Amino acid sequence: MTKLIYKYLIRSFVNTFIFALIALCVLFVIVDLMEKIDKFIDQEASIWIVIEYYIYFLPEILKLMMPIAALLGTLFSVGKFSTDNEITAMKSGGISIYKIMLPYVFISLLISIGHFYFNGWIVPRAQTHKITLEQKYLNKISSSMNLVNVYFRESPLKNILMGYYDADGKYANSVAIETYTSEKQPRLSERFEAEKIQWDTLNNQWIAYNALVRHYSNSGEISMERFDSTIVALSLSHNQIVKLKMSTKEMTFPEFKNYIALLKKGGKNIRQLLIEEQGNYAFPFANLIVVLFGVPFASVRKKGGIAIQISAALLVSFLYIIFTKVSQTIGFYIDISPLLVGWIANILFLLSSFIVLWRTRT
Repeated sequence: MTKLIYKYLIRSFVNTFIFALIALCVLFVIVDLMEKIDKFIDQEASIWIVIEYYIYFLPEILKLMMPIAALLGTLFSVGKFSTDNEITAMKSGGISIYKIMLPYVFISLLISIGHFYFNGWIVPRAQTHKITLEQKYLNKISSSMNLVNVYFRESPLKNILMGYYDADGKYANSVAIETYTSEKQPRLSERFEAEKIQWDTLNNQWIAYNALVRHYSNSGEISMERFDSTIVALSLSHNQIVKLKMSTKEMTFPEFKNYIALLKKGGKNIRQLLIEEQGNYAFPFANLIVVLFGVPFASVRKKGGIAIQISAALLVSFLYIIFTKVSQTIGFYIDISPLLVGWIANILFLLSSFIVLWRTRT
């Protein structure tokens, strides 16, 4: 009997969840299209371009709407059971609210795991195509893959400066590489200058042209060497430089982690990126948390019916998003672990769901 009830609960939740997700995505696309339609028309974009744009935009929309759909699916399905007195009948049959929650927790955990993979690997690839279309038809950002005035700390004792980097041609102009003696008492020991360095794809190495190397001795003497061409030993590759131009939204979770490591090596402040990384990991599990909140909340009959369910869903979703953004902003200035800052919204809303469950009659 319990298995039949669980199948019934899961089927009701899944059907409502899918319907809510589709409805939210359609509403989002309509509102967004109304905002951007003038720009598409001005750029003479065909209907197929618009369709292609929203196909690549859809994964990002799904990423944002999934927790809201999970909450709506929970509130509406459980709320209907409560209104029809089915929850009361289940409790009378010895099925507590904890047992009623089990199928919801199970399916929401599966959704969270799928959402995690979806966010980390599917959405970034779609973002790359979406950004390309935005560059061409919405005039959002520059489509150039070139970098100007690149400064990079390759190691604690070596700095790289590039006046201009052409990502398509895989070369840099006006390059300087400075090497120092120590971190505590840095003294310039060598300065390498090159008119141009070119990435050799075949051998995975840099080749410098019209280069000059200045050596600085402890006594202050300077010796110089000139090269028409020479190999430059740098750990920084062409692909790593290109990633400096990429938006973090275009990076998969592993690529984002490598990007953070690259910037850390270059001496950049990576705290904001570490917080963003942990927030990306935490967000998919909002699906589980809203279900833990929604089941006990909706299991008690309330005056107002569907209006109360919608209001509750919007309020919880709004508070979660606002608290996530505020906590990440504040966390950047406070000396708290990025791990804690990224997960603090989930932790607090999880505690809130436990309080709601504790106050609900089982």
